[in-house]
Amino acid sequence: MAFLDLLIVIAYLIIITVIGFYFEKKASSGIDSYFLGNRKIPWWALGASGMASNFDVSGTMINVALIYAFGAVGFFVEMRGGLVLIMAFLMIFMGKWNRRSKVMTLSEWMTYRFGDGIQGKSARIISAISTLIITIAIVSYFAVGAGKFIGDVLNIPAFLGFTSEFWAAAIIITFTTLYTVASGLQGVVWTDVFQGILIFAMIIIVCTIAILSANIPETFSISVPLKDGSFLPIEITRDSWTSILPSWKLSFPENSSYSIYNLFGIALIFYLIKVIVEGSAGTGGYMAQRFFAARSDRDAGLLSMFWIFLLSFRWPFIAAIAMLGISYGINSGEIISDPEKVLPTVIFNILPVGLKGILIAGLMAAAMSTFSSLINSGASYWVRDIYQEFINPKADEKKLIIQSRVASILIVLSGLFLAAGIKSINEIWGWLTMGLGAGMVVPLLVRWYWWRMNGYGFTIGTIFGMGSAIIQKIFYPEATEYSSFAILVVSSLTATILGTLLTQQTNKETLINFYKTTRPFGFWKPIKSSLPEEKKIQINSENKRDIIAICFALPWQIVLFLTGMTVILKRFDLFFYLLIILIFLSIGLYYFWFRHLSNEVKLE
Repeated sequence: MAFLDLLIVIAYLIIITVIGFYFEKKASSGIDSYFLGNRKIPWWALGASGMASNFDVSGTMINVALIYAFGAVGFFVEMRGGLVLIMAFLMIFMGKWNRRSKVMTLSEWMTYRFGDGIQGKSARIISAISTLIITIAIVSYFAVGAGKFIGDVLNIPAFLGFTSEFWAAAIIITFTTLYTVASGLQGVVWTDVFQGILIFAMIIIVCTIAILSANIPETFSISVPLKDGSFLPIEITRDSWTSILPSWKLSFPENSSYSIYNLFGIALIFYLIKVIVEGSAGTGGYMAQRFFAARSDRDAGLLSMFWIFLLSFRWPFIAAIAMLGISYGINSGEIISDPEKVLPTVIFNILPVGLKGILIAGLMAAAMSTFSSLINSGASYWVRDIYQEFINPKADEKKLIIQSRVASILIVLSGLFLAAGIKSINEIWGWLTMGLGAGMVVPLLVRWYWWRMNGYGFTIGTIFGMGSAIIQKIFYPEATEYSSFAILVVSSLTATILGTLLTQQTNKETLINFYKTTRPFGFWKPIKSSLPEEKKIQINSENKRDIIAICFALPWQIVLFLTGMTVILKRFDLFFYLLIILIFLSIGLYYFWFRHLSNEVKLE
């Protein structure tokens, strides 16, 4: 790095730390302030913070690798998680359903849904433990990606038995932990807003360079990883690489790590089903935290829409980096062998001094915003759902804040330790989305839509699902994504249903309170029948609009993301088709969703 680039990075780290510590006093007033910002943070700031938290280095490196190796259709592989399609569900109904509970964490929500007795407490503790395990795993995933990137940037040597990537991740995590531990959610959100501005500057710079300088010939070569750790060059045409229309089959060599996607049509159908299941199940962690912190149903909807809109700019950036990587290979005569190294290769070899520093600072901002959100939300599960609920119910706010900061540090250390044994970003991402995620998704799904499900069913289903995911990872790590997800879902569903039917149902008063406050659709007839007719009509009307609106919102998000990509790929024929579809879907969203945001149904 040139001195100017290094100066830009150092200035960024200083500014972000100062902003974080500025909010230390406000965060220290209590855990409601520390974890939810007293529910006074504006919707646009929460949405911008969510975007910055989703714009992570690990995911960006994976997505650049997929676009580089697959062409534009690599976009669809990330329906498994990288497109964050759960946001469409949060925008239409999941966001407001979460906000209406007025709780701090997903685990505290369990007592709102199942009551404060044994079944509610058992669901709460197992949810908290599961969330902490997943948080540590995600921290390690982001640490691997950040380590790969920052390790190349800073050229840190390996020592004490740890790799350069490990020490690079340790440096970036240390800076993030400093301001996150001090400032809580308010510091996280406002540093995210600043980092979001930096990220957008980075996007504009890279996309401009790609449009002006990245010229792809009719035929060229890219590289794909093989299962033995080597790489194989493959020739491809410009038209096929820039096409956004997925084929039913792909033709990667059988010894390629990407050969699992050769039945591409089946993979996409599977990912779409997975998206619908996970979106309908809701979310936890830092994503749910933004909605628990929202001031109203309207704010929950608006922050989601803004979050999606800002995220749409990520995909033109990813396409631009992939194009610049191909252009570099053509001009230099040296194909980038490892697709996961396309991003750092472009930074080092194409960008001029000054712009390189801005891009590196922007990607560091993306990494740090993700870390800060994970750390803050993860700590809330220890403090609110384990320490305050079961260990020290009489703890004052000072003790709770201390626990919040200690928990944040322990989560970071655990994630960093786990990251030391992981080599591939895609390896752990696949397990997170298809393994641990699959193990927990069924209980999370059923809790909204079936009145009979109880806390015991949630507890048993989660233990069985996540336990199976961990066992599968240890004893059968070579399992395909599809078989792993399917087996875990079926086994978790069976355990959830049996655990529910063989135990006592939830108290009816608790169910009535939950239903009339949250107002979900699904199998709630025995509970719904106890409400006055007028209120049932209001709920039916709201549910009907939401079901229709999600049919517009999900394709709207996909088309929005693709539309920006086609501009960078210079496929203006596809751009105009997508624009027409986007306008149609936007009209549907306005009619069935947006114009009803101000008409919140209030049921006492």
